[in-house]
Amino acid sequence: MISLELPRLGAATGVLAAYAALCIQAWRVHRRRVAPLNEDNHAGVLIAYASQSGFAQELAGEAARALQAAGLPVHPCALDQIGAAQLRDCTRALFLISTSGEGDAPDNGAGFVRQVMTTRLDLQGLRYGLVALGDRRYANFCAFGRALDHWLQQQGAGPIFPRIEADGAANDALITWRHQLASFAGLAEVAEAPQAATGFWRIRACRQLNPGSAGAPACHVELEPVSEDSPAATITPLPHWAPGDLLQLIATGDDARPRDYSIASLPEDGAVHLIVRRVTGADGTPGALSPLLTQEAAVGTRLRGRVRPHPNFRIGDNADRPLLLIGNGTGLAGLLAHLRARARRGDGRNWLLFGERNKAHDDLHGAEIDALEHDNLLTRCDRVWSRDPPHGEYVQDRLRRAADTVRTWVEGGAAIYVCGNAVGMGPAVHAALAEILGNSTLDALTRAGRYRRDIY
Repeated sequence: MISLELPRLGAATGVLAAYAALCIQAWRVHRRRVAPLNEDNHAGVLIAYASQSGFAQELAGEAARALQAAGLPVHPCALDQIGAAQLRDCTRALFLISTSGEGDAPDNGAGFVRQVMTTRLDLQGLRYGLVALGDRRYANFCAFGRALDHWLQQQGAGPIFPRIEADGAANDALITWRHQLASFAGLAEVAEAPQAATGFWRIRACRQLNPGSAGAPACHVELEPVSEDSPAATITPLPHWAPGDLLQLIATGDDARPRDYSIASLPEDGAVHLIVRRVTGADGTPGALSPLLTQEAAVGTRLRGRVRPHPNFRIGDNADRPLLLIGNGTGLAGLLAHLRARARRGDGRNWLLFGERNKAHDDLHGAEIDALEHDNLLTRCDRVWSRDPPHGEYVQDRLRRAADTVRTWVEGGAAIYVCGNAVGMGPAVHAALAEILGNSTLDALTRAGRYRRDIY
């Protein structure tokens, strides 16, 4: 009898063992999802940012410092540095996610979209928090942050708190974020990260660059730091900045939505130089700052602002590389800063591809660019005009015509910098580069810091 019952007993034991293993696995997944957030975890906390102008990256740095102060190991990185396997093994993560252009991922998140978000992952062990950064003036507010949040939950990841959406630098949303961050870290509070303090900047010069243009006035504007908001204010020392950085100015009564302007000058030039176009909304509403900045009568006016680092558009590790500089309109400012820095070094391995409406009226800083060519500080210069006969041409058209040369430059180690409009030029140039080089190459160049964009 005993020998007849042994198989049944063995089968029953196997069933019980399998059921126990299933229960243990379910308990482990549940425990990972509900365990205290400051519990020791050897994998640390992943802090991922997708940032075009640098604000999401600033918040990621703030989060990293707060968690390190609480004794937690952290792994901050751009979103496109994360692979599927790394995300699958992660148990705790924070995502600081901006939206670029018409609802797209920033450049340092685009590779993640194509390589990870197109796959199906088991992320049941992941608990995460997500802050979506956007601007309600655009139709697709926080679109990429929302898309990432939705995808994470589809893969089984569990949110620690409801998605936080910030309109610009809206203080209420950032207060909520810092409260959640403090709870995550087990801290009483998280202080706002120190930034360069806002001070006063005085307009010292304004000169229209495109008289007679069919477009809105575009002006060369110079600003100098001053001691106070008073006619008696004195000039103070210039802060340091690097090519690629921004001047952030604050319109009266709109602290939550500062305006960023690409700096065209170097500190050695003695002032911050901008190229500003007068902006009017579709309904005729004037822009918050551009009407003031683009009138000569405003010389002497004082504004609050600060120089803001823009790591994504700095030269970085590209100082010894050839540069392909692409832009249109006022985007020339961000490119001029790099050209001026290269000229001071005597490095002429630069290709400028710039577009505007008409050569007769819109050749912004044309004399300076001509001088760079004359002095052999531009290996190649393409200025294209969209409204000139016999038929207009845009920068993306010229790129396609020069496809073989673009590939040669990239194969020779060149870095690509694009500065200009996020609606129109930015996506069109990106599409042309993708056709010429391939999406995988563009992703690799982005991860290597050799493809950088300042689009707005």
